[in-house]
Amino acid sequence: MRKTYDKEFKLQAVRMVKEDGKRIVEVARELDVAEPTLHNWVKKYNQGKDDVFVGSGYVQPEKKMEYDLQKRIRDLEEENAILKRLWASSQKTRSNL
Repeated sequence: MRKTYDKEFKLQAVRMVKEDGKRIVEVARELDVAEPTLHNWVKKYNQGKDDVFVGSGYVQPEKKMEYDLQKRIRDLEEENAILKRLWASSQKTRSNL
């Protein structure tokens, strides 16, 4: 299974390289992270984007809204199916009276 790291973990790893002056190889071994992964984190950090490390530690608002809406649709569809079964069951009970 693929490992995921939150935003704080990634920032800590990058700071160990940038501020503490440790080599990527050292930090990768110390934190049990693949060297290419840590190298990519440092590269992204150096690019200075506002939303650096979007992923496990941060969900873009648009993606969260989309996820929430999809979840709501699934919940409503499930509720609708339950209500249909209950209604059908009540109709059978009435016809037997």
